[in-house]
Amino acid sequence: MIIDFLEKKLQLKIVFYGPALSGKTTSIKALFKHFGLEEEIESIESSVRRTLFFDYGHISFQNEQWLLKIHVYSTTGQDFYVVTRPITLQAIDGIIFVADSQRKAFERTLTSWNELCSFYEGELQDIPKILAFNKQDLDEKYNPKRFLDQINYYRHKNIAIKYTIALNGEGILDSFEEILSLIFGQLYKNQLISAIH
Repeated sequence: MIIDFLEKKLQLKIVFYGPALSGKTTSIKALFKHFGLEEEIESIESSVRRTLFFDYGHISFQNEQWLLKIHVYSTTGQDFYVVTRPITLQAIDGIIFVADSQRKAFERTLTSWNELCSFYEGELQDIPKILAFNKQDLDEKYNPKRFLDQINYYRHKNIAIKYTIALNGEGILDSFEEILSLIFGQLYKNQLISAIH
């Protein structure tokens, strides 16, 4: 988070994280389409339209005094570029973990979550995060409770569960609003937000 009192600007960084083909890029595109900003997303893609490094865009909101600029990234799901993931995760304010809800993707999704945890060495518990079970429109889904039990969901703080269909945007805006709510809730709790009123 960057707070510029001189320019009256608050900047946040949110990252979409998850296994390959879980719908991270599609989720970002759906989010930006809601705000009419779909042309503002920058992506470096392979020849088969897979994210090589990350997707990036920003969304801004202005009130009477302050500008809120939200930088939105996604990490690549391809294991060949795993080295780029911790770099993209630096200085984040919130994470939207895009879980692939297909039964065949359970282990892949669990591995991705465990990898995310390994980058933070226990600090992930305190970072605001959304667990978005994507692809709710498909058959053959695993029971989300099974996943929650595997990751010891109940020991995490600042976390919310959402159900999304990135292809049509269902639940995407709700996830975005919820992550902002968690981030600002944490700021308020830490008494940082009172400084920017």
